Amino acid sequence: MSRLNVNKTYKIFIGGKFPRTESGRYYAVNDKKDRLLANMCLSSRKDFRNAVVAARKAFEPWSGATALNRGQILYRLAEMLEGRKDQFESEIHAMGYSIAKAKEEVEAAIDRLVYYAGWSDKYQQVFSAVNPVATPHFNFSVPEPTGVVAIIAPEEQGLLGLISALAPVIAGGNTAVLLASESHPLSSISFAEIVHTSDVPAGVVNILTGSKEELIEHMASHMDVNAIVYCGNDDKQVHLISELASENMKRTVFYRKSDWLAETAQSPYLINKTQEIKTTWHPVKI
Repeated sequence: MSRLNVNKTYKIFIGGKFPRTESGRYYAVNDKKDRLLANMCLSSRKDFRNAVVAARKAFEPWSGATALNRGQILYRLAEMLEGRKDQFESEIHAMGYSIAKAKEEVEAAIDRLVYYAGWSDKYQQVFSAVNPVATPHFNFSVPEPTGVVAIIAPEEQGLLGLISALAPVIAGGNTAVLLASESHPLSSISFAEIVHTSDVPAGVVNILTGSKEELIEHMASHMDVNAIVYCGNDDKQVHLISELASENMKRTVFYRKSDWLAETAQSPYLINKTQEIKTTWHPVKI
């Protein structure tokens, strides 16, 4: 007798768990031939609030971890993604990319995690400073994580774009609530499974799927989100985020990149975009 395959159920990822959206809603993801690939959770405002609560709870221990430890954890993510290359290549291919392009994207995503793993204990030296002052004091400026960062991932290159936006945020000690690509979301939830089974503490990375149009306003206006990273080229959305973020002094980062394979898509300066500079004074003779 023939049997039916057990198809994967794609859920959201909040606080180290895989709940369904509290609204019970979903949307269909189809391939280029309009065949159904999966039903994805259509995350609600409450899902986002729950994710922010989880991210805030995880912030203090994650930001307090050593930079070396964060780098080791990012490298472990790369190791685990390497071990599941075939699965991710298959999912990306199913969403309309050629086999060659799917392989290129997965390998670039692995390399990007390794890149930021290497920078996690080095960017501090690059962006810190000892400042000249006119009094007998040492004056140090050092980068510190901003806090909870909301990320709106790129629509294209669903895996590589997600990792390129996420990795510098968490390498710098922030926690993240990420809205995955609406049109290419399959690999985002599969990546959440890697996060779940890795050494990343629960709540450091939270991944939602759903509509930008529905959630972008809540992400930009939420009072317990310290920064928002937007990947895209929609001028109306950029303006809306800028306006709402200004009302609660939220840091905004806009990436208008269209090719996340480019060399400019990775840089220690992307870590610095979600860092705050803290200056400390200390008397010279004490």
